Amino acid sequence: MPKTLNPLELIARSCQPSARFVRRAALATVVMAVIIVVTGGAVRLSQSGLGCSTWPRCTPDSLTPTAAMGVNGLIEFGNRMLTYVLCAVVGLFIIAARARSPRRRSLTRLGWAQFWIVMGNAVVGGITVLTGLNPYIVASHFLLATALLTVAVVTWRRACEGDEEPRDLVARPVRQLAWVLLGATAALTLVGTLVTGTGPHAGDARKVHRIPLDWQEVTQAHVDLVYIVVGLTVALWFTLRAVKAPEAPRRAVRDLVVFLLLQGVVGYVQYFFGLPELVVGLHMLGSTLVWIAALRVVLAMRDRGPLPELPEQPSGDAEAVRPAEPAAAG
Repeated sequence: MPKTLNPLELIARSCQPSARFVRRAALATVVMAVIIVVTGGAVRLSQSGLGCSTWPRCTPDSLTPTAAMGVNGLIEFGNRMLTYVLCAVVGLFIIAARARSPRRRSLTRLGWAQFWIVMGNAVVGGITVLTGLNPYIVASHFLLATALLTVAVVTWRRACEGDEEPRDLVARPVRQLAWVLLGATAALTLVGTLVTGTGPHAGDARKVHRIPLDWQEVTQAHVDLVYIVVGLTVALWFTLRAVKAPEAPRRAVRDLVVFLLLQGVVGYVQYFFGLPELVVGLHMLGSTLVWIAALRVVLAMRDRGPLPELPEQPSGDAEAVRPAEPAAAG
């Protein structure tokens, strides 16, 4: 009796995505993870956090927002619908990675990790609504979105490199400094969620429970961590120059310096102008770019060789997916 093939196996036998297509699919998951963070911030900043009063339905009697709910209902419901777009992009990457030969199990595992984080965060998002925007649940919702972004960046990096044993490009103390920098950036992000939980943008025009901490003190702690991250970045940049490190890690640190400077400008503008919603939204976008840059610094400290490539014809984007060659008879 012939063996029944699962859908992924059927796709793998019928088409062969190019390495470029897999890389672009991986990059698309990073872009969507950033969009989810930014649009989630837009929901909060537009006071649409409870635009849909319940979950998984929008109202007890309707799956979609009603006219009486106004623009807040549309914004909240639109953010929910983006989860389906995100799932589709992650699914596309999983299929492309599974169909690509030679098969790389590390990529498909990372793709499935993204999928399950999305599913878990969808549930946390529902709990956020059902608890009336509890600030601790809101913070967990953001941190899970950051976890998704982390896995997406690692996936993108793995899609651009080979599967050889990692070869260190710099000495161990330099790598340790890079990890300390990443830890400080993670702490900066974590304290940023406390700033959100104590600040004025609660996510809804009605009275919403806030984290019982002094907003100005938490903000000052956030600023102190910014100085620490900037100091570690500058130290790492000079260290890499002193040891004559390869171009890849030096370029990654330069990118982080640029994003930190831009984020610092946005941060001071939002503070001195009373936290205008648009500038706060830009600050949230900047936080995702800083985190991506910090991750790339750590990932640039080692090399895993070139991609395992199949012989490919020089082609444009139209050949991103091409039919697989038939197996030889025998």
